[in-house]
Amino acid sequence: MARAFNFSAGPSALPEEVLKEAAAEMLDYKGCGMSVMEMSHRSSTFQSILDDAEQTLRRLMGIPDNYRVMFLQGGATLQFACVPMNLMRGRHAGYLVAGNWSKKAWQEACKYGQADVLATSEPTGFDRTPHLGGMPDQSLDYVYLCQNETVYGTMTRELPDTGDVPIVADVSSMFLSSPLPVERYGLIYAGVQKNAGPAGNTVVICRDDLIGDGPALGDIVPTYMGYKLQASKDSLYNTPNAWGIYMCGKVFHWIEETGGLAAMEERNWEKANRLYGYIDGSSLFSPIARPDSRSIANVTFRCPTPELDAEFVAGAAERNIVGVKGHRILGGMRASCYNAVPAKAVDALLDYMEDFERAHAADCRTDAQ
Repeated sequence: MARAFNFSAGPSALPEEVLKEAAAEMLDYKGCGMSVMEMSHRSSTFQSILDDAEQTLRRLMGIPDNYRVMFLQGGATLQFACVPMNLMRGRHAGYLVAGNWSKKAWQEACKYGQADVLATSEPTGFDRTPHLGGMPDQSLDYVYLCQNETVYGTMTRELPDTGDVPIVADVSSMFLSSPLPVERYGLIYAGVQKNAGPAGNTVVICRDDLIGDGPALGDIVPTYMGYKLQASKDSLYNTPNAWGIYMCGKVFHWIEETGGLAAMEERNWEKANRLYGYIDGSSLFSPIARPDSRSIANVTFRCPTPELDAEFVAGAAERNIVGVKGHRILGGMRASCYNAVPAKAVDALLDYMEDFERAHAADCRTDAQ
């Protein structure tokens, strides 16, 4: 059977070249007589895999020397608690609430100190990214945002001016989809299952000075969740997700070999903008995110009724187009155009959308442009 056109929001498509390389090494990694999944994480062989993954990521992103890179487990969701536990030294942080994931992070932070909602787009159904009305209180420990909200398909394109207050960002669904000015952030984290590897690893990139004094909440922080310890152990405090790190390293190399982050950004916007362009001109499909807040990664849209949405998703599956059902809290459809989603997948989806719209001409909106 042909490989599916996979638009899943995560776990998502991996590059075929990477999958083939991993398959070839599955039983015997470079002559060591075993799979990466079997080898000791304390072995020199695995240490070289880990070192290579970190150094390749540093080259790709231009990560400054005063930032530490950690490959942790627990998914990005664990970082909702890790961030305030480690960084909320004054027990006061600010949150930009742009959707489901930043709202969950804010709710988690409220357990550990005062977490102010500095701005939110919830009143308009999270159809846009919120913006700071001015310079935030400079006594805040950090300002937090989820830079790309997968559920609603919105993305903060310009970082807020926070003065001397560090920016903490969940960049999971836009990680490695375009260049990021790492030095503008105090901490970046990303679940890798969108653009960088299989589920099970979270990359945390944190400035040294934010780690230096240890966890903000001191001894009550679970040992595993302390950034200072994890950084000092180079992600090897306990047995890491060795296979996931190995796969991430291969994806990092694939991105580097295909032109780096600037080239990836160009390809990703081309894919997304083709879909946005069709949706904007459609009489059947409606966009969910406002144009100035649209995501590079997650294109969200819907039909006039939930019944048509369900029919569209079912028909897509018949064409081997999978993962287009919208998140359960929003409905509609979502096409995640991550790095490994090829242009031919977008071609297939657009062809299907055109056919579906023709077949449902009677359901089209009369007010469509």
